[in-house]
Amino acid sequence: MQPSLTLGIESSCDETGVALYHSEKGLLAHTLYSQVKLHAEYGGVVPELASRDHIRKLLPLIHQTIEDAQIDSKDITGIGYTAGPGLMGALLSGAAVARSLAYAWKIPAVGVHHMEGHLLAPMLEENKPEFPFVCLLISGGHSMIIRVDGIGQYKLLGDTLDDAAGEAFDKTAKMLGLGYPGGPEVSKLATRGETGRYIFPRPMVDRPGLDMSFSGLKTFTLNTWLAAKKQGDDSDQTKADICRAFEISVAETLAIKCKRALEQEGLNRLVVSGGVSANREIRKKLDALMAKRKGEAFYPRLEFCTDNGAMIAYAAAKRLDAGEHNDLNFACRPRWHLEDLSSI
Repeated sequence: MQPSLTLGIESSCDETGVALYHSEKGLLAHTLYSQVKLHAEYGGVVPELASRDHIRKLLPLIHQTIEDAQIDSKDITGIGYTAGPGLMGALLSGAAVARSLAYAWKIPAVGVHHMEGHLLAPMLEENKPEFPFVCLLISGGHSMIIRVDGIGQYKLLGDTLDDAAGEAFDKTAKMLGLGYPGGPEVSKLATRGETGRYIFPRPMVDRPGLDMSFSGLKTFTLNTWLAAKKQGDDSDQTKADICRAFEISVAETLAIKCKRALEQEGLNRLVVSGGVSANREIRKKLDALMAKRKGEAFYPRLEFCTDNGAMIAYAAAKRLDAGEHNDLNFACRPRWHLEDLSSI
């Protein structure tokens, strides 16, 4: 088989990512533009603004990535784009650009599942996990535990019943009057918090199964903050202590669920990916879990934890090399189950 060179485009939400992945040389170049400043004044992502910004930024980023990789556009053999899940307008922005370029360059294109991109992101590292493994996918919209036997061979073991872990972080930040995006702000403040001043519950660990729920924890956090304010204790230190207790609760809950999943599946390799996988406390708890089990935890590098083009380029390259591609009459899927993907 001739070497392939895949252009990857990510535009599912508020980050515009572009990358080039070579089947033999690996990742050649990647660029990323974040819309955080654009949405900050609204306290969250505004879908219409996100879509318009993707349209403005995509072609300049593609040109920059091609230039950084020191290749010619004629060298590109295929294109991958995020087809879902995500914001419909944002998805269509990236898909339309990708399909147009594929048509103009007469090369195949394939729609990539956003969460498959995250799941496979650790494959971009030198120390790659071998199949099979258990994957913990934690982001702003998803908290899932999955058994992975190969690309496209996914079995959902546990899911979030309400707020995902990242969503709970963001909502907690908003309740405490912290900045946007909220998750990193909670984690930053938590580093100054006193461990043990507050003890928060570990949701759903007292019942069997691998499903998760963080909505109640969010409410518990709010009630703790309101009680502190009522007593006249609304200091920055109290906020930090509450953030610390919240973060430890999430990290330990995820560790308990991952331990159960590994024992249930008889596996000892854990992949952790998605935006929340950058959290230091969560990594600390999961590393300790795997060290005790004499297993190994795998993570993407920090820049590939959040949305990026590199993970889409990699996932697309694997599917294109296996002969998959989509017709010109493309469709995006804001809701799309991982288990619906084909095995390659």
